[in-house]
Amino acid sequence: MAQALACGLSVATLPSAAQPLPELISQALAGNRDILVAQKRYESMAQRPQQASSLPDPTLSLGYVSNGWPWPGAGLGHSPTSNIGATVSQTMPFPGKRSLRGEIAAKEAEATRQEYLAIRLHVIAQLKRAYHELHHANVAVGFIDRYQELLENILRGSEARYAVGRAAQQDVLKAQTQLAVFETQRERYRLDRTNRRIEINALLDRPQNTRVAVPEDVPVGELPYALDDLLVHARAPELERGQNLAERSELAARLARKDAYPDYTVSGGYFNQGGMPPMWQVSVAFSLPVHYWQKQHAAIAEQEYAAAEARHAYESSRVSLESRIRQAYAEAETAHRLTVLYEKSVIPEAQLTLDSSLAGYETGKVDFVSVFSNFMNVVDFELMDHEAIMQFHVALARLEELAGIEVKE
Repeated sequence: MAQALACGLSVATLPSAAQPLPELISQALAGNRDILVAQKRYESMAQRPQQASSLPDPTLSLGYVSNGWPWPGAGLGHSPTSNIGATVSQTMPFPGKRSLRGEIAAKEAEATRQEYLAIRLHVIAQLKRAYHELHHANVAVGFIDRYQELLENILRGSEARYAVGRAAQQDVLKAQTQLAVFETQRERYRLDRTNRRIEINALLDRPQNTRVAVPEDVPVGELPYALDDLLVHARAPELERGQNLAERSELAARLARKDAYPDYTVSGGYFNQGGMPPMWQVSVAFSLPVHYWQKQHAAIAEQEYAAAEARHAYESSRVSLESRIRQAYAEAETAHRLTVLYEKSVIPEAQLTLDSSLAGYETGKVDFVSVFSNFMNVVDFELMDHEAIMQFHVALARLEELAGIEVKE
């Protein structure tokens, strides 16, 4: 039985009703609400750089000056101070401020884009985890059904032996107890299966009554990445976002220094004086940073501290990310080695031991305790083997999320 099961794990079969993982990932990327929210947030932020680098809107002023009477045009053409006119004013930031504001908004938009990519990766990783946990629960229920059938055969043999006084009552009770334990395990796996289906449907934003079917077998495969390559070349959105925020803070500090220089407003006006010659006005007004030590100096210090904070946060994220990549890689490697050990050594040997003890039990050379112990070894090793397969795929999904690798296969 164990050899047949182990061989079954090495070949992936896909029933016609099963949904391949890439298909589910595509559905999640198209319909997951968290992804859509992050996408629209990024698309919104992408409109800001152009706005931030634009000039302020000009100001148009319309008015009149009258003499003798308060209504418009009174004294026009007779008094040199009577006129009707318009003034246009345009505020001009000090050179370099506009470009810095545009670059700051661009860094913020890029950080938002990286956040969007991180959410995509997280949703994919969550979907893969739920998918493989659902597969494990399905397989575990099938395993338990087969184990229960074998144990029932052993129980019938024990009952026959007990009836003729060749076996102790505790042998029968022990087998009956294990059957009850199998039933509790089956219920737990059924609950896991239900919860994972609920989770998958939620990630895909589809009705909860939608059926989720997975392949009968998912091979463990090989670890497709080298740790050094992941550490050197992988660009995780989490890290890219931190770098963009650090660069944004550096630009904000530069802008704060620029704010110490005055902006200026250029104005031009035309005033009609009736029969008298028209009057023209041109002026330039400067803002004066007379409160520099209370305002601009403090703003510069604030932004420099914020830039230092962002740099430290980026370095902290880089160190933390590297350690998590190493941990996920170690978990994937360990799970892969465990599956090899279980399938090539542990399970075949445990199965041979069980077969030998069953033959000895039939002839009365082996007691029930030995048979039961060997039987439970096979049960535990089969379940641990498939749990290691699940852990390998879950660790691989987490590794891809951490390293910023978006794959569908």
